[in-house]
Amino acid sequence: MLENIRESSQGLTAKIILGFIILTFAVAGIGSYNNSVDTSVADVNGEKISQDEFNKAYQAQRNRMAQQFGDMFETLSADPGYMKNFRDGVVDSLINQKLVDQNSDSLAIRVADQRIKSTIRNMPEFQIDGVFDNNRYLAMINQAGFFQSSDFRDYLRTEMTRRQLTQALVASEFSLPYQEDIYTALQNQQRDIRFATIDAEQFKATVELTDDEVNDYYLANQTRFENQEQVKVNYITLDVNDIAKTIVLTDADIEAYYQSNISQYRDEEQRRVAHILIEFGDDEASAKTRAEALLAKINAGEDFATLAKENSDDTFSGENGGDLDWIDAGVMDTAFDEAAFALAEIGSVSDVVKTDFGFHIIKLTDYKAEKVQSLADVRESLIAKAKNEKAQDKFFELQQEIARLSFEFPDSLDDAAGVINTEVKTSDWLTRGNNSAPFNVGAVLDAAFSDLVVNEQLNSDIVEVSDNLAIVMRLNEYQEASVKPLAEVSPQIKDILIAQKASEKAQTVADELLVAFKAGTDITEQLTEIGATMEVKASVSRVGSGLDASLAREAFKLPRPSEGNVSATTVNLSNGNLALLEVQAVNDGEVTASANLSQQLTQQLAQAAYLSYIESLKADADIVRKEITAPTSQY
Repeated sequence: MLENIRESSQGLTAKIILGFIILTFAVAGIGSYNNSVDTSVADVNGEKISQDEFNKAYQAQRNRMAQQFGDMFETLSADPGYMKNFRDGVVDSLINQKLVDQNSDSLAIRVADQRIKSTIRNMPEFQIDGVFDNNRYLAMINQAGFFQSSDFRDYLRTEMTRRQLTQALVASEFSLPYQEDIYTALQNQQRDIRFATIDAEQFKATVELTDDEVNDYYLANQTRFENQEQVKVNYITLDVNDIAKTIVLTDADIEAYYQSNISQYRDEEQRRVAHILIEFGDDEASAKTRAEALLAKINAGEDFATLAKENSDDTFSGENGGDLDWIDAGVMDTAFDEAAFALAEIGSVSDVVKTDFGFHIIKLTDYKAEKVQSLADVRESLIAKAKNEKAQDKFFELQQEIARLSFEFPDSLDDAAGVINTEVKTSDWLTRGNNSAPFNVGAVLDAAFSDLVVNEQLNSDIVEVSDNLAIVMRLNEYQEASVKPLAEVSPQIKDILIAQKASEKAQTVADELLVAFKAGTDITEQLTEIGATMEVKASVSRVGSGLDASLAREAFKLPRPSEGNVSATTVNLSNGNLALLEVQAVNDGEVTASANLSQQLTQQLAQAAYLSYIESLKADADIVRKEITAPTSQY
């Protein structure tokens, strides 16, 4: 196919058409072809939220949910109603962010460039051995989709601006002691209850179903009976670890690598020093005289630590006898650094040293000599590291070669496999949900289910699974999503409908009993007829009562019973049964102290304040929501 395209594109007519297209783009601009179609998902005060923004947020949220809930989320994602709510939630979140950004802008909230720079340099993700590494920084932001460092800085500036506004809002919240007392009293409250459980199972025998009901349920809920779209692929992988195993290093190579990276195996000389600082103040000459007088006392034998505590203007170190802990060369002010590292013996003291901070007297209190690990000591780890670096270089070379061969020979993986001396493997059946590595990465699944692989049946583009692994795939077998036949799922549907109808009958019985019970009728006989009896539970707590969670929750929703007013309701239990519940008495709880309660209440108040803030922004905003086009990638 590709050969035919190449041959056809060489003709005069094709060249004229291609030239016309290029000229049109050059004159009109590529944007003119797209700007005529509005694909935004919402408009907030005139600012659009694009489909691309929605797609990124949607996939990020799906990935978080899939990672957190696994197969449960995969089951939920098959429900169109659930996924509509899911997409609406993503749009709501984007609208909230846009409102916060607009409000931040109107309030002129800004984050300085220097703060952005400092934040980036202090992020541990971008550090090696505690020091910022620019190469690591660029590699990690590229992997995250920021191909220009300015893009990441802009993203970080936006996030920090949002946080600056919202944190200022929530940090102003606090709880008062009386609120804590009310909260603990409610938490410690107990209730005396009685309840009768109505077993829905007994009503199943009376349920009658028609074929039409089964068929109607099947037609209305086909997504519940769907076989997911699946694909099986042939694939080859390029792995840095496999490449490293093939690399051979000579003794000369090892020695050369050791020498060129000697700084990694050297512990620099360190000094532990103490100092006395006399600041200039308004009279530099007087400060120098004070410093020289203190030096004379030290040379005369007076205790350095005592003099530091009594006289040093660096009060923090002064309280510790002037101790500055361990320092490396080049960290302190140049004059201070030179004087400190000129001290040869532990206990020796410098002359008076002038820096921008004032006059210093420096004492060497401990010393660590430079230590270099020998090649013999680090040989094994060094060899592994050197092989890995060479393998990384080879990895990028082979990636390009595999990409070229899989494109030039799109109907087979054999040529690309031959270059890296590997076998073509075949995956298990893959779905858009959870799969084993390396098919648990979104980009890999996108490629596996792409039109290029599934419909055109060509090799995929090379996909970087991670910094150390790349993969190319082609179709082995494909199964479209399909609805299971009615005959196959009919027993399942009947079970569902029978359970529903039995529950409805149980609800009807429970409602009738509740009306009679509230009217003061003795319902003991009716309960006996359906195999139920009243069970009494005294001093039931909100948590840890041992009751069904729904029953305990409803027990604390009901009002206090009063004379002539029965406090009762029906409850749907988690096992499908129903219960008739009455609260007989409310026992007030004690006020107790809790170390973390103030913080917990403050967090709840802060969350409520933030939601109120968002709602107030929405009330004054012009928001237009549009039809959402769900991303085609459903992993």
